[in-house]
Amino acid sequence: MTQRGTSQRLSAQDASFLYMERKEAALHIGSIAVCEGQISYDRFVNNIRAKLHLIPRYQQIATPAPFNLGHPTWEWDQEFDLSRHIYQVTLEGATDEELYEKAAELFAPMLDRKKPLWEIYVVNGLEGDRSALVSKVHHCLVDGVSGIELLMIMLDVSADPAPPPPAPEIEKKPHDPSFMRIVDALLDNVSAEIDRLAARSTLNVDIAGGETQVRSIARALETAVPYFQVPMVRAPFNKPLTGGRVLAFSEFSFQEIRQIRRAAGGTVNDVVLTVLGGALGRYFEMHGQTTERRMARVLMPVNGRKDEEKEALGNRVSMLLVEVPVGVSNPIERLNAVRARTEALKHQKVADGIETLSSVLGGAAPPIVQAALGRLPVPPNTVAHMVCTNVPGPMIPLFCVGHRLLGHYPLVPIAWEMGVGLGVTSYNQKLYFGYMGDAGAGKDVQRLKDFTDQAYVELRSAAGVEKSDLPQLGVAAEPETARRPTGASQQALAADAG
Repeated sequence: MTQRGTSQRLSAQDASFLYMERKEAALHIGSIAVCEGQISYDRFVNNIRAKLHLIPRYQQIATPAPFNLGHPTWEWDQEFDLSRHIYQVTLEGATDEELYEKAAELFAPMLDRKKPLWEIYVVNGLEGDRSALVSKVHHCLVDGVSGIELLMIMLDVSADPAPPPPAPEIEKKPHDPSFMRIVDALLDNVSAEIDRLAARSTLNVDIAGGETQVRSIARALETAVPYFQVPMVRAPFNKPLTGGRVLAFSEFSFQEIRQIRRAAGGTVNDVVLTVLGGALGRYFEMHGQTTERRMARVLMPVNGRKDEEKEALGNRVSMLLVEVPVGVSNPIERLNAVRARTEALKHQKVADGIETLSSVLGGAAPPIVQAALGRLPVPPNTVAHMVCTNVPGPMIPLFCVGHRLLGHYPLVPIAWEMGVGLGVTSYNQKLYFGYMGDAGAGKDVQRLKDFTDQAYVELRSAAGVEKSDLPQLGVAAEPETARRPTGASQQALAADAG
């Protein structure tokens, strides 16, 4: 990104989320943070007000360049008002299912482009003396990794934290007149072109292990191109989207995940994909589709951030397309197949190649062309069945204005005829699966969640791992008779009992 004065221009990748967005496919991310007790709206607003200077981008508007000569710039909202971003909702005595239904309703609409692109809903009155925060942040502003960093700013590591540092003096100038913005856009285009030429001239620079960027790009293309040449067999949810949303969540012990990894090998991502493969197999069969020798094509975003970029906003992601077997009933065999595939992709540095190629080609088309392409009808999806994103979260208890965070459930966007998406995140010794379904294309996402619970229990059993009763850190263990099975299906509970 380039910067002049108080403005900062979006990168091509960030801007693409604005160009590609549709009413039926809003491109924001978020979460449902369930807390103990009832959160005071006024206290929460004051807490955000005291910390908002730590993330000044949250007071800025994505402002299109004149005639789309450049990508949009971040400009200060001269009428910024927290009451236009933080709202109160009361659901007296609401169950988890009623909370999820309300969260889906709140999450579905696009964010208002005329103000900074984020919203938080403080939801009080949930059964069991609980409350929740439903958040929405546009994908052009953050990716999953930087979103977790922002979560750590919004929340606290103790119930009585130290006060935040004082806000510095910032002159929030309005954006320049149109003529100067045209000049800035043209100058930024020249600067970006110089950067791209420099990138092309250094493509043979070594990356890790003696590999060159050219070889990495070649292997990435060699891996990706066949998926465009050979259309996939579409899943039941690969249909045009309607805009409504439905949610379903599962939660699993991270202690058990670690034990499965130790017993059967692989990474947390491999375990996630293995469970997803088992769930999709059942789901396809439920819809009358064959699973014999069938692979699900799953797009997985890969973090491209360096250590020094951890708290930066914007997007630094590459994508991997992983083939997951759905017709392999033995969960250990399925895990081995997934692990072999992901290890091959890592060995070939496919994610590095895709990121480098995206960086070199991302600005090849002028912004005015990219913006125009974003208004064209979306082509049919014959490449990938769904997106599955896994973002590590904090493994210690967090607090919101003194209220302990009990659970953190991810909300992910869906688009391009992928009527179901899966977000996975960790918090306080648990792994949370969050399914987002389109109300038309993926309306039975609850069944997929039930199948996920079954597939997880089968994998845990096949790995010889016993059910863990390890409580969350900072949470006293409840008597067995008082424990409420919030995420498990009846089938999974029956499998556990067996």
